[in-house]
Amino acid sequence: MENQATLELWPFLLGLINLIAAGWAAGHALLTKSDVRAAVAWLGVILLLPVFGWAIYLVFGINRIARRATELRGDHQTGDLELPDEEHALSAIAALPGGQRLEGMARIGRRITDIPLTLGNRVSILRNGDEAYPAMIAAIDKAETSVALSTYIFNNDDAGRLFLDALKRTHARGVKVRVLIDGVGSWYSFPSMIRKLREADIPHARFLHSFLPWQMPYLNLRNHQKILVVDGHTGFTGSMNIAAGNLVSQEPRHPIRDYHFAVDGPVVAHLMAAFAHEWRFSTGELLVGPAWMPELDNRGDAVARGLPAGPDMSRNTIRWTLLAALSEAETHIRIVTPYFLPDSDLTTALSLAAMRGVKVDIVLPEKNNLFYMTWASRAQLDGLIAAGCRVFMSTGPFDHAKMMTVDGLWSLIGSANWDPRSLRLNFEFNLECFSGDLAASLDAIIDEKMRAATPVTLKALRERPVSTKLQDNLARLMSPYL
Repeated sequence: MENQATLELWPFLLGLINLIAAGWAAGHALLTKSDVRAAVAWLGVILLLPVFGWAIYLVFGINRIARRATELRGDHQTGDLELPDEEHALSAIAALPGGQRLEGMARIGRRITDIPLTLGNRVSILRNGDEAYPAMIAAIDKAETSVALSTYIFNNDDAGRLFLDALKRTHARGVKVRVLIDGVGSWYSFPSMIRKLREADIPHARFLHSFLPWQMPYLNLRNHQKILVVDGHTGFTGSMNIAAGNLVSQEPRHPIRDYHFAVDGPVVAHLMAAFAHEWRFSTGELLVGPAWMPELDNRGDAVARGLPAGPDMSRNTIRWTLLAALSEAETHIRIVTPYFLPDSDLTTALSLAAMRGVKVDIVLPEKNNLFYMTWASRAQLDGLIAAGCRVFMSTGPFDHAKMMTVDGLWSLIGSANWDPRSLRLNFEFNLECFSGDLAASLDAIIDEKMRAATPVTLKALRERPVSTKLQDNLARLMSPYL
């Protein structure tokens, strides 16, 4: 009889456990998901899939990277550098030709992030790996005290070996070298470059590397930043990974067009602080002192600030900066990105900007390395074009460049794409720059892309076969995960 009673009790106990777990998961989603659509979607999964729903949420729905942002970023965000008063930076912006229009943008940015603007910066454009890699390797070879390198992809190929050899030479000279590679990006080539770094005894780490789903859920929470800082005063950042495909002049099998940027001046402290933050999170080592964060002199006329962003922040600084720029633009918005899946807020802001007379140009790659991104992006274009935005598909090899300019005076460059992964789930780093010269140079590049690009028309979009429209819209439904 006791065995019979026990057998009859088990279903009740399992049901009770499932009910408690589902209730806990639903409560957690309600309390932690600020996006209403995300909260509703997870509630549907939890409540409509008995047993599996709350288990799926436990593995994939919880952001386990809610790090101690204040403690880890805090005072180390700018090192020992004494940054200029914000009003001085605003005065420098106002002194630019037409710069008074950007004062509002600068003030909004200061409310979005506690990272102040810096004066006296120089930002130089490097085209493809053909220009970027030699400049970066030359800087590594000239290092005297430190080298900090963070990249999403560090392939074990011709390009990767160029960097490996330079790092080995510099490390052998006694220079402090630190290399941070994303846990997923480290496996884009096989065998991984991690083994080579280990054999060379170069201090390195992988960001959130684990095959356990509760430590590395899905493919999100990636460190997508691209940062190189040498001796604390010479910086490089942008959207370029370390891969042979970027050496376009060598005619690789899968060429990748891209841009990187050499950075000099006080804003390099922001690059170094972003690297130090992620390095400390990954290894526990604190990078401080003049070897990593020396005093920095003015090198140019650009006013700039670094924008690190990630899911551990109360607001994504890059996404909010994009929204602010779209709302402040008066004459022209120009966007180049390989992955274009703006959320409803960004889509509305782009449409409204075009409707109030701002010329909005968006350049996307006709040939994408991820075919489903093309499908999902295409499903969102008709509404934007109907609102007055112009969309162009760049021809030629895959274009991985990421840049944005507003009114010929303001620029945003860096690692972030216009998609949910970059703007909600990954760790990114962009530079916000107030410089007419830099914006003019970027606009010239965008003009070049547009002249060789194919305009996208409403007629062409609406004449797609029904099967293609269904395919594109199905891909669009998956945009939060792409």
